[in-house]
Amino acid sequence: MANERAKEPKASRREPVARRADFGGAVDAFFERQPPELRAVLDELRGLIERVAPDATASLKWGMPWFSVDGEMMCSLTAHKAHVNLILVGPPDAFPDPDGLLRGEGNGGRHLQIRSGAELPRAAILAWLETAAENARSKAAR
Repeated sequence: MANERAKEPKASRREPVARRADFGGAVDAFFERQPPELRAVLDELRGLIERVAPDATASLKWGMPWFSVDGEMMCSLTAHKAHVNLILVGPPDAFPDPDGLLRGEGNGGRHLQIRSGAELPRAAILAWLETAAENARSKAAR
């Protein structure tokens, strides 16, 4: 019996991960609990997201707000001790970045790290959000 278990693939021995209690919940509480300096950046980013994709829905996933269009993930906001991340969902090469502001090269997308509102490259963010929204819409249409 023990030998049979040893032959099982590792993935089959993992315990299922419990869904977070806040999964799918409203995002307002996330914004409200942030320190003022980060909250200002998060609020501005949320406004830019809503401007580009007024049809986007927001809900908590993995403890952070995710914005979806037509049921497909578009972007997310995360708050850390001294910065905020804007996570853009889509192929990394879909987000032109001549100034080298975006990080990450994974298949899921790229992210922008922001420490203050003064650092926000608003025009670039709007363009990236438009691309992320279009990626989500295209994916949903398949």
